Amino acid sequence: MARQFTPGIRQERAGDRPQIRKVNEAAFVGTHEADLIDGLHAEGVVLLSLVAEVDEIIGHILFSRMTVETQRGSVAAVSLAPVSVHPDHQRCGVGGLLIRSGLAMLRDRGERIVIVLGHKDYYPRFGFTADKARYLVSPFPPENFMAMELAERAMADVRGAVKYAAAFGL
Repeated sequence: MARQFTPGIRQERAGDRPQIRKVNEAAFVGTHEADLIDGLHAEGVVLLSLVAEVDEIIGHILFSRMTVETQRGSVAAVSLAPVSVHPDHQRCGVGGLLIRSGLAMLRDRGERIVIVLGHKDYYPRFGFTADKARYLVSPFPPENFMAMELAERAMADVRGAVKYAAAFGL
């Protein structure tokens, strides 16, 4: 029987990084995402970093600044990447709680557009759609490249190429 619990969600604090790294390495079976997080912090583009904890950190989500380069100039957007949950706590709703909490905080801060590269059957439940990203040029498969508006009509006239932070290596 699955263990029932409700993790607390809070912003990353000084000293959390070793546990965040451990969760990402376990969730993704490697260091790529943990190294990406370090790179985004070093680059100074982290907008929001949240952790889920039950006695210890069991999940993490990071949002960073990105842009859409249009004919009229750069449009600010937010990249959701990565989101991770320790394997011992996956499929219990922790990732969804992190995503919903982060999106609400970003909306409250006045952010307007969030972009994610992810599973086409998972992210639409939070409001992401490939249709919203149809006018954005990216190197990713269109069915997995999704966007959502945190403000009404935020993407109405946004057409152009996405530009991720350098840490993504794109």
